[in-house]
Amino acid sequence: MTVAPTQRFPIHFDSWYAALSRTLFIPPTASYVELNADFVVVRMAWAFDAIFPRASVQSITPLASNPVSRGVHGIAGRWLVNGSGSGILSLRLEPAQRARVMGFPVTLRELMVSVDDPASLQAALHREPTVGA
Repeated sequence: MTVAPTQRFPIHFDSWYAALSRTLFIPPTASYVELNADFVVVRMAWAFDAIFPRASVQSITPLASNPVSRGVHGIAGRWLVNGSGSGILSLRLEPAQRARVMGFPVTLRELMVSVDDPASLQAALHREPTVGA
């Protein structure tokens, strides 16, 4: 049996924020969305960490507005994880999942994340994982 390889989508950082975030030990190289056949992993270095089943992603839509803030922000299960105000996808999760923000557990119902290639991530999440003999 073969399983589709892991796909990694870097979190998108504006150049000015990439420089600032490195001083906070949040390098762009440690910030990504990763997919395998069963799970989605989202990391922004030490600031944000989530692992949830692909099946919990109920919808994926581009964010209509461009937020001014950068970093990790959230309340009531809605979390924005971004290094840029553009390229943001909103993933609605059902049932709610768990994530960690600065090591503290939080509820995750909606994840808004900026990625370098939002169209490719959206397409990959819509595709069924390839499993074959």
